[in-house]
Amino acid sequence: EANDPIDELLGAALQFSATNTPSVQGFIRWFDSGDGELKRESEGAGDMVRVMTVHGSKGLQAPIVILADACGNPDNSRMSGLDLAEDLPGGESPRTLPLPPLRKEEQVGRIALSAEAARAAEREEHWRLLYVAMTRAEEALFIGGALGKREKQPAEDSWYARLAPLFGGEQLADDTWGWRMERGSRADPVPLKTQQALPMAEPLPAWATQPVAEEPRPPRPLAPSASAEEIGADPPLPPDVAAMAARRGVLIHALLERLPDVPVDAREGAGRAWLARHAADLDPAERGEMLARALAVLDAPDWRELFGPQALAEVPLAATVGDQVIAGTIDRLLVLPDRVLVADFKTARRPPARLEDVPVSTLRQMGAYAAALAAIYPGRVVEAAVLYTQTPQLIAIPAPVLAASKPGLSPA
Repeated sequence: EANDPIDELLGAALQFSATNTPSVQGFIRWFDSGDGELKRESEGAGDMVRVMTVHGSKGLQAPIVILADACGNPDNSRMSGLDLAEDLPGGESPRTLPLPPLRKEEQVGRIALSAEAARAAEREEHWRLLYVAMTRAEEALFIGGALGKREKQPAEDSWYARLAPLFGGEQLADDTWGWRMERGSRADPVPLKTQQALPMAEPLPAWATQPVAEEPRPPRPLAPSASAEEIGADPPLPPDVAAMAARRGVLIHALLERLPDVPVDAREGAGRAWLARHAADLDPAERGEMLARALAVLDAPDWRELFGPQALAEVPLAATVGDQVIAGTIDRLLVLPDRVLVADFKTARRPPARLEDVPVSTLRQMGAYAAALAAIYPGRVVEAAVLYTQTPQLIAIPAPVLAASKPGLSPA
């Protein structure tokens, strides 16, 4: 219940700050001078029982309302603070002075008049709240309460005592409360309806009464690049040598990625310019040696097409081979009408010099790529190679070696 007024107060503060100079005192004066009223909607209550004060029920309605504490004596309620009004000349609004709690014999003169006026205002509020509570009910209003240990009957000015004469005084036996009084007639109970079972238009098919068959096991995923990692296959180098070898491999790898998109007659100049920007600290002769090796790979007669403008770089690959799903990324791929060329870059610190020295894991990886490409492009010959960027050196893997590497696949 508190969320609604809090939200309204925050909204009023934002409205005030948008049109006035923000200040606490200014906002309080502006807010007090308004006559807005917070209205609350009863929609959304649903099937629930809400327990609230009469003040909290303002603006709401419900089919059934129960006044559960209608026997309270307003004379026993604690009176709010007492204010002494000061009359000002000229018809100005009177100022009020808050007073400390005073005993009855201390309330004399104007203070006694102010106390009497305050009690009259609270009694008026007492009956006004009764009106608010009664008008919340849409269909039925229940009025009840409990007496104290020393009370014989409800107080004369309680809600219960004021409303009881309206019921005619006829008491009805009640198993729960002992007796009750009613006014008005109850609504007729809604008869219960039972739906008759409808015959089936057609018998259920046989499959509707059979258990669901077990789903086929999904293919096992395989990442070929993960199988290419072998522990101890690439012994470590001294730290300074390893750092230089790693940088050399990165630079050559970058050249092999960028130069294929450059026209053949402009590759050497583009490569020198790129190395001058990204490896300016290296000796020009060393930069020239790396560029020469990269160009030698790109101009290799058997694989020149793989580094031409028609080839693709960093190609995602996914295919189902048997009961496995092969997924990975191919560094270079060229699809021709009769064959498919594929190459994978390796950054080994000690690259092999011949096919017999290529790690078995790398052969398995390339065998997996070849099997996936054969499934994607049936009827075409798949040719695979490994490019070691440290040297750089391109090692072709013959078809028999690729076929023999396929059974070595293992799920990732």
